[in-house]
Amino acid sequence: MSKSLKRVRAALETHGAQAEIVETALARTAADAAAALGCDVDQIAKSIVLRGETSGEALLFITAGGQQVDMALAATLAGEPLGKADAALIRAQTGFAIGGVSPVGHLTPPRAWFDPCLLAFDVVWAAAGTPHHVFGLDPQQICDLAGAQTAAFTE
Repeated sequence: MSKSLKRVRAALETHGAQAEIVETALARTAADAAAALGCDVDQIAKSIVLRGETSGEALLFITAGGQQVDMALAATLAGEPLGKADAALIRAQTGFAIGGVSPVGHLTPPRAWFDPCLLAFDVVWAAAGTPHHVFGLDPQQICDLAGAQTAAFTE
């Protein structure tokens, strides 16, 4: 078991989350994950990491799989201009590689926001630290575990 997967499992267990971790075929994209799980693409909680241009920090936007982050809305929430986070920043702050970034279990928990579209489902699925593992959980629990605030930031 990878270190990243162990960290996600430990974060879930520490908070008493009864999450099912599933190994899937490659699930680097929301569409891939939804196809592998047989669920709606919006039931996939994507972890979008952006770079704060002023702070230099990685910022996390957890969004429904079929949605796109509106950069202007996200920047307003973050209180600073945003840009694309590179792989090195993502790995250094979160401990995850691109394609497996989980909303929980970060090395350094980022400031985070949660897409209210996800709250329409009983269960949503999120990356569990690798491109081949996901976990299913109540969306409000994911929001709480990620320390995220629910806010509209999608197009």
